[in-house]
Amino acid sequence: MSSFMNMACIGDFDPFTAAIPATKVELTVSCRNLLDRDTFSKSDPICVLYTQGISNREWREFSRTEVIDNTLNPDFVRKFLLDYFFEERQNLRSMGSRMEKPLIGIPGKKCGTIIVRAEELSNCRESVMLQFCGNKLDKKDFFGKSDPFLVFYRSNEDGSFTICHKTEVVKNTLDPVWQAFKIPVKALCNGDYDRSIKVEVYDWDRDGGHDFIGEFSTRYREMSRGQSQFHTYEYPFNLRTCCQVTLLSCLVDMELTFLDYIKGGYVTNSTVLGLCPGNPSQPTSLHYMSPYQLNAYAMALRAVGEIIQDYDSDKMFPALGFGAKLPPDGRVSHEFALNGNPQNPYCSGIEGVMEAYYQSLKSVRLYGPTHFSPVINHVARYAQSVKDGSQYFILLIISDGVITDMAQTKESIVNAATLPMSIIIVGVGPAEFNEMIELDGDEERISSQGRFAERDIVQFVPFRDYIDRRGNHILSMARLAKEVLAEIPDQFLSYMRTRGIKPGPCPPAYTPTPALHPLFTRRVSRI
Repeated sequence: MSSFMNMACIGDFDPFTAAIPATKVELTVSCRNLLDRDTFSKSDPICVLYTQGISNREWREFSRTEVIDNTLNPDFVRKFLLDYFFEERQNLRSMGSRMEKPLIGIPGKKCGTIIVRAEELSNCRESVMLQFCGNKLDKKDFFGKSDPFLVFYRSNEDGSFTICHKTEVVKNTLDPVWQAFKIPVKALCNGDYDRSIKVEVYDWDRDGGHDFIGEFSTRYREMSRGQSQFHTYEYPFNLRTCCQVTLLSCLVDMELTFLDYIKGGYVTNSTVLGLCPGNPSQPTSLHYMSPYQLNAYAMALRAVGEIIQDYDSDKMFPALGFGAKLPPDGRVSHEFALNGNPQNPYCSGIEGVMEAYYQSLKSVRLYGPTHFSPVINHVARYAQSVKDGSQYFILLIISDGVITDMAQTKESIVNAATLPMSIIIVGVGPAEFNEMIELDGDEERISSQGRFAERDIVQFVPFRDYIDRRGNHILSMARLAKEVLAEIPDQFLSYMRTRGIKPGPCPPAYTPTPALHPLFTRRVSRI
């Protein structure tokens, strides 16, 4: 199931007219009475949000919710977070705080209703780690006890409630202890400490018809007292007995941002350029060296490189190629220095990388097959030596989509997911890029030999989706850079958070030394 909401057109970025977002808006999606598409059970719905560009009017996937099994009335926990531009996105404002529309799908059949609720998010940066347990919960299963889980809702101004979290299910017990979970305070109560929070207790059923056990209400201010003492909530399930849910711990922390780490001096970058076969002198080649414009490889390299180099202190980038026959003996290499110096493959800035790329096209013969794993392992060796978070590596791979060592590449990515590094893959040319999409891991976490990647570190983007149809290459490059770098901050933060690495202190503000008066300077020089 997809949501066809055209009230928010945020998919386009024009560097000449871009405005600063006025605020961030959170969209919460629910559906009712969906059409059942499964034969022996109910549907397993998911909601996908598409956004429409301003100039080309093309629809692009923005994000998607989680899948909820066996239900025709889903309340999705995962939200859509949009930048709202007051001057440019007026049609978002027109939908109000709540919108309900019938879904359009199969002709002649009622497909159900979609409900979208929008709320402007506060700037609260607190997060809270909560853990609950239950005691003497109601027995709902005939042959066992209960399989309880908790559902948290924050209240809205109109008295309704919006789902914000679900715990895991604890099987076959009336005295569950749920795992601790971390949630931003703005997701729990939007920064309003006295906003009502409703918690419902359910018994999980395989068919999706979960049995209601009970509910209680609280507030964030009340829960925050749990930092020093337990807090027990009681609710009756019959005239004689009460169920109990106890808040075991409440740990408040400040949400750190990507900018906090940048200010502390973090992030370094490693740039790798992949070379696919082709004759640079032929106009049909992706490496064609036109005297009038950049080729697709050069545009992708410059678009991404000019941004990531600003987060590097020395702006020295190791630039590697793969898939070529090297002089003088024609040896095939899947990991060679673009500047021709294997002992020192570093280039000065993106201009240095561009120059090395052009020189390599003249000195090597591009040749398949194309292996990704050697260059991934190359950067991983650097990242392995600085796992304290003082440096973070960004690997940029530009290729035409043909991967001949897919199994080894998956294994390399799974191993690299434990290291301080991210991988950006830009696909150029007309290929289908099915293998690249598989590596991305947005829909399904990548795995190798039964091991799943610890976190998602790969972002894949096909360049052709962001090329301006009017031939504006600057706009095409800006769109590409915006898309490929969108996930880097979250990937960076996921590594730092799981390792408990805090940002370093900000350097002292620069204070210029007052210039000496010329007369005073000359007088000193005579002494």
